[in-house]
Amino acid sequence: MAQTDLYELLKAQRVWSPEVTRLPPFDPQTAPPTPLSLFTSWFAQAVDAGQPEPHTMSLATVDEEGRPDVRIVMLHGADPDGWSFATHATSRKGRALSAHPYAALAFYWPVLGRQVRVRGPVLSAPSQESQADLHARSTAALAAALTGRQSEELPSVEELHRASEAAWERARDNPAEPSPTWTLYRLRPDTVEFFQGDPHRRHIRLEYRSTGFGWSRGLLWP
Repeated sequence: MAQTDLYELLKAQRVWSPEVTRLPPFDPQTAPPTPLSLFTSWFAQAVDAGQPEPHTMSLATVDEEGRPDVRIVMLHGADPDGWSFATHATSRKGRALSAHPYAALAFYWPVLGRQVRVRGPVLSAPSQESQADLHARSTAALAAALTGRQSEELPSVEELHRASEAAWERARDNPAEPSPTWTLYRLRPDTVEFFQGDPHRRHIRLEYRSTGFGWSRGLLWP
C-alpha cells in the first residue's frame, strides 16, 4: 500500500459515528466522591452498551533503561486496593515494573465516547494470592501461563505449538498446578481521569487526585 493510499484511508475514517456511538451527557457535578465508584458505574454502562471487551486496557511502563512501552492487558479487578492485572514477573512488563514500579492504564470505550486513565505506583501481590488469581481463571489462561517464557525469543511457531500442547495437557490434568512466575499486580492510583466525548468537541475531563486524606476533583481543558 502506498503512503498516499494510507493517507486517504485515514481521511475517510470517522470518529464516533452515530451509527455505532452514543455520546451520553456527563455532569461532573454529579460525580461520586471516589473514582472507583464512577469507574464501576461507567464500566457497567459500557457492558450494557455492547462495548466489545470493555475489560481490556493499555498498560504503559518504563523499562530498565528508561524507555516507555505499552501493550494491551486484561483488567482482573478494581477495588480500594487498586486496579489489578497479572503477568509473568520475568516478562518484559514484569521486568519493567521491577525496575520502575509505576505505571499508567488507559481504557477506551468508543461506543460511549469514553476514556478512563489511571496512573500510580504498582505493587505485586504475594505469591499465594497471585496463584489463587490464576487458578480462578479458565483452563486456557492456566495453559497460557504454564507455557511460560513470555517475551523470550521464539525459534519457530512449531516450538510454540509443542510447548502449548504440553501446557494444555498439564492444565487439564492438574487445574491447581502453580506457575511460579505468575504475578498479580495492583496499581494504586495517584490520579484517575474520566473523559466523556462531546459531539461539539466540548469534551468533559474530570480528574480525581489522591491527597493522602481522600480524593480531590478538578476539571481539565479538553
